Amino acid sequence: MTLARADQASRRYGDVLALDRVDLEVRAGELVGLLGPNGAGKSTLMNLLVGLRKPSAGRVELFGGDPRDPASRRQVGVTPQETGLPGTLRVGEVVDFVSAHYPDPVPRGELLDRFGLGDLARRQTGGLSGGQRRRLAVALAFVGRPRLVLLDEPTTGLDVTARHTLWDAIRAFHEDGGTVLLSSHYLEEVEALARRVVVIGHGRVLADDTVDAVRGIVGVRRVSLVADGLPELPGVVRTERIDGRVHLLTSDADQTVRALVTTGTAFTDLEVRPTSLEEAFLAITTGDQPGIGDQPGAEGQPEPADDRPTAAVSGRQTTA
Repeated sequence: MTLARADQASRRYGDVLALDRVDLEVRAGELVGLLGPNGAGKSTLMNLLVGLRKPSAGRVELFGGDPRDPASRRQVGVTPQETGLPGTLRVGEVVDFVSAHYPDPVPRGELLDRFGLGDLARRQTGGLSGGQRRRLAVALAFVGRPRLVLLDEPTTGLDVTARHTLWDAIRAFHEDGGTVLLSSHYLEEVEALARRVVVIGHGRVLADDTVDAVRGIVGVRRVSLVADGLPELPGVVRTERIDGRVHLLTSDADQTVRALVTTGTAFTDLEVRPTSLEEAFLAITTGDQPGIGDQPGAEGQPEPADDRPTAAVSGRQTTA
């Protein structure tokens, strides 16, 4: 069952084409990672899916209907990139306020414990650290027991421990049957959580597949070794030296290694492995892969600032 859909959806801001004929389906039970550089159109797409913006062309559906229908939006939880929380309200009061909009909200204590905020219920939000405010903003997306949650850069500003706490909460929601669309710049986050990856660049979908398949799009492998110097080797498209190791990104690992041995170059500790999602992501969005990345659109254009509401929680736009 499709919960959210964009069908040839485009969005213009004056002369800027933020989204260019995007097709996307988010099906029930999926955990989808949405990747793309700044200005790629990720936040614009999420705002279309939850009805905070209208497409300039094409069609967007939420639970089979208009995303602006309050009945549909009540089933969605959202954490945008930027949120505003009333600084004088206590954490528990903010949760209670949002909970009052739903017939069967998650109990306050259960929700705060799930996101590592249980001891902060009486703390004013203005006195929270940036990471604590971010965790609270993400927690509010889950308060109404949504069927679908959209998280835009949810772990920005979090330390490692807080990030893993949030990952555990997202995994638990997904394992319980929830559906997640997660936008992130942390590529290891998408590798850790997502079952499917959608890469957006220049306002268009450049790839939509599993994590392994997106890695494979680049068609390269990483050869790592320790050596003082290396000759020019066939198939190598990029060379890096990090912490005493040489890393070769190659389109033909077998050919590269054979040539390395043939030259008689002294080396140790040879490793060959698939590319990381980060390497695939960079190749796709920068156009290093032939036929990918040369799409028309809004290259280099940032998403307009007014496309990010001051605060939006659980599918509702509010101001603070």
